[in-house]
Amino acid sequence: MKQIDTKKLSGKIVVKTGLHIGAGNDKVEIGGMDNPIIRNPFTHEPYIPGSSIKGKMRSLMEWKFDKLKSTGGKVCSCGLPECEVCRVFGSANTKSEEAKDRGPTRLIVRDAVLTKEWKEKFRNGNSIVEEKNENSLNRITAEANPRPIERIVPGVEFDFEISYRVIDTGDNGETDKKYFKEVVLESLKLLQDDYLGGGGSRGNGQIEFKDLVDENNNPVNL
Repeated sequence: MKQIDTKKLSGKIVVKTGLHIGAGNDKVEIGGMDNPIIRNPFTHEPYIPGSSIKGKMRSLMEWKFDKLKSTGGKVCSCGLPECEVCRVFGSANTKSEEAKDRGPTRLIVRDAVLTKEWKEKFRNGNSIVEEKNENSLNRITAEANPRPIERIVPGVEFDFEISYRVIDTGDNGETDKKYFKEVVLESLKLLQDDYLGGGGSRGNGQIEFKDLVDENNNPVNL
């Protein structure tokens, strides 16, 4: 087993509709936001965790490859070498013989931070975050129960980067090369048609990948 190549993909994530990646609300001050977005604790800039992107990519592939029946709706962790999901995204099953034959996680997804342009806008006081007020209505009394959430406004752009290990497991890396196209690129395409973060069925989280290039700076179309 030997790593013979590293594929890379970089570009931008463009927010198309308000994006909410929650930070949790363990500590809420009086008058504070109940559903804040995650931010850099030092600069207060919003960012998109790599775990959020990778988790959604994995979820979409579990649906595509019909993994949910065998897992009861849980994350696929079979660890089998031929499993597209476990091979690309990793598995908690690391002690079995199958896991040793599979090797390490292939896909690495970096945190997506604001592009240089949008960092400057943020530092200059431009508002790139909004407070959206939603209401849950009692169907009988029509009483409204407000639920404000923070969202990154449409148009904001983040730098996007992933790395992908190609490992020779006796096939000259052909399986990993195949899965890069059939799993990684396909999951990014499906993500554009789905949503990222919370509240997707209510209009949140539509994104677009822009200006994607590979490790040789060649354009990549999804």
